[in-house]
Amino acid sequence: MGIKGLQGLVERVFPDVCRMVDLREMAEKHRIDHPDFPPVIVVDAMSCVKYWYTPESWVCGGQWREYLAVLEDFIKAFTAAGIELMFYFDGVVEEKKRKEWIKRRLQNNKEIAIIFQFIKTHRKQPGRGMFIVPSALPAFTRFALKSLGQKTVCTLQEADFEVAAYGLQCNCIGILGQDSDYLIYNTCPYFSIEKLRLDRLVTVMYSREDLCRALGLSLTHLPLFACLLGNYAVPESLLEGFWRKCLATSPHKNNSCNRRTNIILAVANYISKVPCSYSSLKHLEQMLPLGSDKTLLYRGVESYLLPGQQSPWIPPNVTNCQMFSLQQQTAMCQDKEIFQLAKEQHIQSENYAIFNILSKGEIECSNSLEDECDTEIPGQALIYRPARQHIYSVLLESGKGGSYPLVKEWFVYFGNPLQQPELVQPVQPSIPGGTPNLKTLWFAKGPDVEKQRYSTFLACFHLQDRMEELQALEAPVAAFCCLLAYLMMQVSSLSLEDLNAFLALILCLKGKSAAQLAGLQLAQVDSRGVHLGTVFVRGLTTLLMANSACGFPFRMDDLMPWEVFDGKLFQEKYQQSHRGCSLEELLEGNESLYTPFQNLKSFICKACMAKKITIQSKPRRIGFITGTQQREFNPRFQQTHRSSFVPPYHNQMRGFLWRNPQPQGRTRIELRHPSFYGRGRGLGHPDWRRRFRLPPQ
Repeated sequence: MGIKGLQGLVERVFPDVCRMVDLREMAEKHRIDHPDFPPVIVVDAMSCVKYWYTPESWVCGGQWREYLAVLEDFIKAFTAAGIELMFYFDGVVEEKKRKEWIKRRLQNNKEIAIIFQFIKTHRKQPGRGMFIVPSALPAFTRFALKSLGQKTVCTLQEADFEVAAYGLQCNCIGILGQDSDYLIYNTCPYFSIEKLRLDRLVTVMYSREDLCRALGLSLTHLPLFACLLGNYAVPESLLEGFWRKCLATSPHKNNSCNRRTNIILAVANYISKVPCSYSSLKHLEQMLPLGSDKTLLYRGVESYLLPGQQSPWIPPNVTNCQMFSLQQQTAMCQDKEIFQLAKEQHIQSENYAIFNILSKGEIECSNSLEDECDTEIPGQALIYRPARQHIYSVLLESGKGGSYPLVKEWFVYFGNPLQQPELVQPVQPSIPGGTPNLKTLWFAKGPDVEKQRYSTFLACFHLQDRMEELQALEAPVAAFCCLLAYLMMQVSSLSLEDLNAFLALILCLKGKSAAQLAGLQLAQVDSRGVHLGTVFVRGLTTLLMANSACGFPFRMDDLMPWEVFDGKLFQEKYQQSHRGCSLEELLEGNESLYTPFQNLKSFICKACMAKKITIQSKPRRIGFITGTQQREFNPRFQQTHRSSFVPPYHNQMRGFLWRNPQPQGRTRIELRHPSFYGRGRGLGHPDWRRRFRLPPQ
């Protein structure tokens, strides 16, 4: 997570530490020095994603095909220079970094609230200065890179340690990222993703040796230096007194510099005079108000030691044992075969969230671009919780008496202060004969098992009775409909207009190139459409989790957002639908899409009606409507935009064939049957916050 202010100080005060380097030249030198080993750059992907995401639109849910094209161009530039890339992603939030993770998430909540206020006021996307990455971007980036043939690793601990260790052990030409911790680890050179010029493959290399010369330190000082500046191991609140002492004796104090810069220089000056020994470290620990834990400084220094490295600050018989120190000893899953497969798939970025549940019984989800003021749409964390509860049930064998262990959820949503994890009870999905054994789902073969995998997946979303219809669709469309039907059943405020917008999206997206989507211009941005786009994309990660748990009834590639979603296109369809435009305009004049549109709509509505839910028409006012945008309802569109929708005859044996349309009724009452998944009210009901026992807001 880096050392606050260090990177900025290096660039402002010590520009000689920053060297512009040509990566092609460095690769060529590596080939000469090591002819048997190709030049490799290890990439800290988590610190790169915000620089990779260059599409103009970022609030509408993500421009996923544009983003995929950006990643492809990035890879091609390095491939042309003969440079291999190894991408690392954070696979877990370590307990020692949880406080910092929470602090950042709560700060992000405030930033998101400001973004929505801007959208509501100006009806457009804020400038890049307020940019945050689209929800779930890191998760989908892993799968994007794999689909592009790249080597990706999902870590078993915080990524920066594994990145630094890999770079050192595999003699990489450098680390590409944007994290000042790479100035502290004694590893291969550190390159800036922020300063990278992809067209020329030049960037800034931050030199540890030059930094040490500028500060009067040695490389062995750097781990202690980082801890005494404050990091995840040693909180800044414990260091104020020490900083004051350093500032009082520092010859470098400069009134033209900010306080943080003066602190960094003063701490460097102080420890440069301290002998490098374990006894010196113990003396420093006595100077700090460490409370009951007197080993904070010791453990902080130790955390920067890579495998095989030693430090004069640490006794010689001690080396860092954190590399791959897994939680297997206390793992929830006691089946070694299942645990090992989950671990391998996790490392290879082949599954999603499964290993963390099986190992620690814990899962987290970062911020989503959700409007905290929209009380009609709950946080995505709550919308998808019933599905996750079924997924947990599939993964975790019931204990004595048929009970399941609770799963700890760290999900960010409005009203959750993140003071502690929420303990979530697994709930068995409704499957005739019970949930299949996990070994069966993961290891068995044959058509009967494939059917079990598919039906178990659907049961997680309450659609186990719709398998035949879904299997008749192309896999990405089937997954899309599964998610959309679940959303329509869970969120009572969703309307026919919302449904029409989503269906027009999936049908019109097919065949559109990244360039075509990039050229789409929006006259305005609607905040509710932004919220819905985010909710849908987060739902795709729930599909990934269910797919991983059920033994992959779908290819993971079929569940990716670039297959089924585009933020700007959805925003356009959402606004068109709520303005009451014609079906012809909604489907871009493509008459071949009319029947698929009605068939998919029929499927969704029938799935909802089976749960006693009627989807109502609730058009919403979209601002800045010009005269040319106000349209009459044409006869074809009147069939799709009514106060409720009753699907006509559907032949289940032939997919979606329409015969003998029945008279359309009009229903004014939306039903939520008391037995519906054990809930008396939908999440859109005003009582949903009380129903989930959220903390006071």
